[in-house]
Amino acid sequence: MTLRTPVPKVISWPLGSINSDGSLSWSEDDNSIRENMLNILLTRPGERIQRPEFGAGLLKFIHQPNNETTRNLIAGVVKKSLAVWETRVQVDGVDVTTAKDNLAEVHINIRYRLRHNQTPASLGLRLNLGV
Repeated sequence: MTLRTPVPKVISWPLGSINSDGSLSWSEDDNSIRENMLNILLTRPGERIQRPEFGAGLLKFIHQPNNETTRNLIAGVVKKSLAVWETRVQVDGVDVTTAKDNLAEVHINIRYRLRHNQTPASLGLRLNLGV
């Protein structure tokens, strides 16, 4: 028998909307996880005062050459940071490819499973290296 724990309800981040009753909106399930994954990936280490080691710092790759080495480094940073900071998912793979329409841009596709029910999901984002 597999124990399945529910995903906790957490405040939406970045702070989204305020409900009609004046309360803050809350994210649930996969939305909460996706918001947190983006927050991890786009936060620079040192940016949070109380947690200076938090974040992947993907923006540090801006102005780096769009080559295999850079794409492999990006994939490694994504895997490592999500393993440390988003324990609600198991990352199955990270693909970093060059955009066909813009050679300065990479597409990052993260394939993962929700740990509480093993549901597969993916998250994609673009990063313009600006070179």
